[in-house]
Amino acid sequence: MPGWTLPRRSRTAVLSAAGLAAASAGLWAGLGGDAQAAGAVPTPDHTLVVVLENHAYSQVIGSSSAPYLNSLKTGGANLTQSHAITHPSQPNYYALFSGSTQGVTSDSCVQTGFSSAANLGSEVIAAGKTWGSYNETLPSQGSTVCSSGKYAQKHNPWFGFSNVPVSSAKTFAQFPADYATLPALSFVTPNLCSDMHDCSVSTGDTWVKNNLGAYATWAKTHNSLLVVTFDEDNSLSGNRIPTVFYGQPVKAGSSTATTYNHYNLLRTLEDLAGTSSHAGQAASAGDITGIWN
Repeated sequence: MPGWTLPRRSRTAVLSAAGLAAASAGLWAGLGGDAQAAGAVPTPDHTLVVVLENHAYSQVIGSSSAPYLNSLKTGGANLTQSHAITHPSQPNYYALFSGSTQGVTSDSCVQTGFSSAANLGSEVIAAGKTWGSYNETLPSQGSTVCSSGKYAQKHNPWFGFSNVPVSSAKTFAQFPADYATLPALSFVTPNLCSDMHDCSVSTGDTWVKNNLGAYATWAKTHNSLLVVTFDEDNSLSGNRIPTVFYGQPVKAGSSTATTYNHYNLLRTLEDLAGTSSHAGQAASAGDITGIWN
């Protein structure tokens, strides 16, 4: 009715109820899951993830042995309470890629295509986006060999899934010079020396700078992301690991002390890529927030 208003007491009750509903919705979204508010993460053109090995947060963040990774932290976003799922290495890769360890409990080479479970690669492909991996010292594109020199398949979970084409696993020599031709979502797997497994923090830091530094610089002006994380810690720090985001969509110098793990990272990668589903425990995990422009 024109000019009609609720009495003050009624208006107060309505507003209080609305506020309670909004607060409840916010709390539910904060708990993660499919109630996560739309638009919680950006939509980059390219996201590139590199996974390094077996070092705790305090061994890298703030360390003089890792000047480049710390520069990414300073110019990007730092997750100060990022955690791996378990030990040893291989189950963490499966957790990050598929929201489940898929029953893998060791670093033993798995049977190629042993699982048909949903995973990041299959979801990105189903969404009509491009997916790929670039694997240092992989003998040839699509090779399913368990090991070769410093190459180790245990760090490449995509080979375990029948719904991810083996041809999407390329050698690092095939990493493009024109970054605009990168897949919408890709992983880079350094070999056992470059990823800090067999060699020093300094060696891995220098490898990332020399091989991905130009991409990071490009990402800053081309709506793209570089994500650097670790599979697990050194078994001495509660599995707290370094995780850094860098690129144009990231708020420079930001950090979050929210506790996140590989399932949160998987959920975030899925939402960055705009997949229509979430694999395994990523379905009930919250996105990584508080670091975006």
